[in-house]
Amino acid sequence: MEQIKGLKDIVLNAHSTHLTHYMFTLSEYDLPLYMDSIGYNPDQESIDRTKGYPNFHWLQTLEGEGEFQLNGRLYSLPPGSGSLLFPGVPHSYSAKGGKRWSTLYVTFGGSLAASLLGSLGIRHTEWLHWNEDAPITSQLLSMIEQVKQDDDRTGLNASALLYRFLTMVKIYGQKGGRSSVYQHLEKLDPLLHWLDVNYGDPEIGLTDMAAQLDISPRYLNSLFRQAFGITAYAYLIRLRIIKSKEMMSFGDNKRSIKEIAQLSGYRDPSHYISAFGKAEGMTPEQFRKLHGLTP
Repeated sequence: MEQIKGLKDIVLNAHSTHLTHYMFTLSEYDLPLYMDSIGYNPDQESIDRTKGYPNFHWLQTLEGEGEFQLNGRLYSLPPGSGSLLFPGVPHSYSAKGGKRWSTLYVTFGGSLAASLLGSLGIRHTEWLHWNEDAPITSQLLSMIEQVKQDDDRTGLNASALLYRFLTMVKIYGQKGGRSSVYQHLEKLDPLLHWLDVNYGDPEIGLTDMAAQLDISPRYLNSLFRQAFGITAYAYLIRLRIIKSKEMMSFGDNKRSIKEIAQLSGYRDPSHYISAFGKAEGMTPEQFRKLHGLTP
């Protein structure tokens, strides 16, 4: 909270009664993901867009509370919440109860914008909220300050910051009553540390992993899907492959493939080679040659 307050002081002191708005001219740079505008509105006016906005539009409450009309439904936007509006979606919004409503916003587009959001699990207009200690607001405030300092008229630096912001929304944003990715990771943290130490044990199975958190295997898989998009055992296989690559890259390069397979949790080298091939598209020996590593 102190960090957010400090950033608010830096960004807003000179603009406490004025709109802070930055737009970018990309010139010849045709970025697949670009920031169109970013800013702070100390007294958000009512907006009615019957044809929607042409770009993606993130709007969040800094102070006060807003109300949205979308598809015949009314949504509230209190502090600690934001909306990600897709292009062309009709909507309107205004301050709740006619009181002062301060907002932060960023608009963006690009040929890969929709697919990027889809990969983050956002495929249509969403309403998200977050815990008080989440860094979403501080990140957006710092982006505004960075844009101001850079005088970045091309939008190149701003667009790089945008990618970071969208991934942060994915990590900390909550939809409805569901937990955020960060909250799922917090629940999984003891198990993830345990796997970092015990991944080389070939006896580890789904039941053993669930037992570390005293939960059911089904719930464990649910947590992994929410956090990583894969099952718990698929995570273990990926971890073993990563650890084996580290052994080949940074460890004793004189180790044989058989030894690396055993240290990575595989009893049978052929099973390891098959799993490595599915994950990397090459054999362990080809990986060594590609990186100039000789056994």
